[in-house]
Amino acid sequence: MAIAALAAAPLKFQQDIVNLLTYGPFETSKLFLLGGGMMAVILVSLGLKWVMGYRSQLLGEDVIRLIRSRLLIGAANEEKSSGRIRTGTLSTAISAEAEELGKFTGGAFSEPVMQVGTLISVIGFVASTQPGLGIVALSMIAPQVVIVLLTQRKVNTLLAERVRILRSATDQITATELKDAVQTVLGEFDQIYNVRRTMFRWKVSTKFLLSSINGAGTVLVFMLGGALVIDGKTDVGTVVAATLGLSRLQGPTTYLISFYREVSSNRVKFELLRGLNLHQE
Repeated sequence: MAIAALAAAPLKFQQDIVNLLTYGPFETSKLFLLGGGMMAVILVSLGLKWVMGYRSQLLGEDVIRLIRSRLLIGAANEEKSSGRIRTGTLSTAISAEAEELGKFTGGAFSEPVMQVGTLISVIGFVASTQPGLGIVALSMIAPQVVIVLLTQRKVNTLLAERVRILRSATDQITATELKDAVQTVLGEFDQIYNVRRTMFRWKVSTKFLLSSINGAGTVLVFMLGGALVIDGKTDVGTVVAATLGLSRLQGPTTYLISFYREVSSNRVKFELLRGLNLHQE
């Protein structure tokens, strides 16, 4: 929350510096004072991000250890009660699936809070300096959210299919003679490739649309801001700060979209882990 609160501060310094350079004579000491203040805010924000990043990664690693421990203990108990277990599925779950879930969990709370707060802080600053430009900033976010909501459901279906095929392949490798399983497993590798190829098409197409919206927003701010400067309704510093603010919005927006995708896909992965059947039939 502290990082988010500081997000718009550099924009204010940039606005003041540009206006200082644009309108009339000024004292050099004032320029250095503004520059020093801007640098101080940046360093404080970076320091807070360092602390948050380090603690988030530690939390994620702790969750990975917890998931692996529970999977291993659960598998050991199941082996005692029902005999052989599917070691291929177990090794895949412990090595890859637990790693993905744990890494996500580490920053699952702090990162979204910071990014949502950054959006509020930056949009609030732009809207307070020039409401019209603030509306442009808001209008960029809504269609991106709609696009992601429409495409993520398909990606989740493909993700679950990929995990199931990979588990099946590793089970066959560990449960039978390797020479007998080669052709079947190679076919499943081809299925995984085809599933991933479809996922890539959905993801890069979505990214193309989102980037197009961001580009259109930047052009619109320049055009609208330029027209307001010509009409004397705003100053150059405000337009520059709004343009930079727009670029600052792209980072949090991109992150929050990715976060939604991660939440959605990790929900699928978590349910697959919860429903893990290790019994060797």
